[in-house]
Amino acid sequence: MPKLKTKSSAKKRFRLTGSGKVRSSAAGLRHMLRRRSQKMKRQARGTMILCDQDARIVKSYMPYAK
Repeated sequence: MPKLKTKSSAKKRFRLTGSGKVRSSAAGLRHMLRRRSQKMKRQARGTMILCDQDARIVKSYMPYAK
């Protein structure tokens, strides 16, 4: 069988934790920030863990990520 390719966009945006969860940066901090509340901008800092449904999709994009 040929090797499976990893989607380049996924390997740039997501990382797996030691327990196998998918970690990503939060959305909503690129533009139009003046209309977003300070609480929303503060909570969107750093990284977050994806929910199980989204993590399953992302893991299919990265077949060799453990």
